Amino acid sequence: MTEREAGQNRRQYPRLNAPIYCRPARLTSPRSPLINIGLGGIRVYSDRTFKVGERLEVELFLPDNTSMTCNVKVVWLNPLDGSTAKYDVGLQFLEVESNDLRRLAGILKQNA
Repeated sequence: MTEREAGQNRRQYPRLNAPIYCRPARLTSPRSPLINIGLGGIRVYSDRTFKVGERLEVELFLPDNTSMTCNVKVVWLNPLDGSTAKYDVGLQFLEVESNDLRRLAGILKQNA
């Protein structure tokens, strides 16, 4: 087990694969699938360079054809070999409406 995998196993909120997509909020860019998601944050692949600590607003598209907008912070960024994307990015939820968090928890429970 790598050091990174051990760190992921210590998460307060486990990460799951779920049919959820995201994009930067208020942009018409294509939706990208998440690598994984938990109640604490999301992991995405990106071609855009971010700075650790940078705050973003993202829109998540849920399997029930609804969406939610939340504020996140970049907590880690790892370069990739470029086959899928340039970066593997960890985003921590900072602000999520309580109703949206409950909806997300229900979706994650269904996909556990």
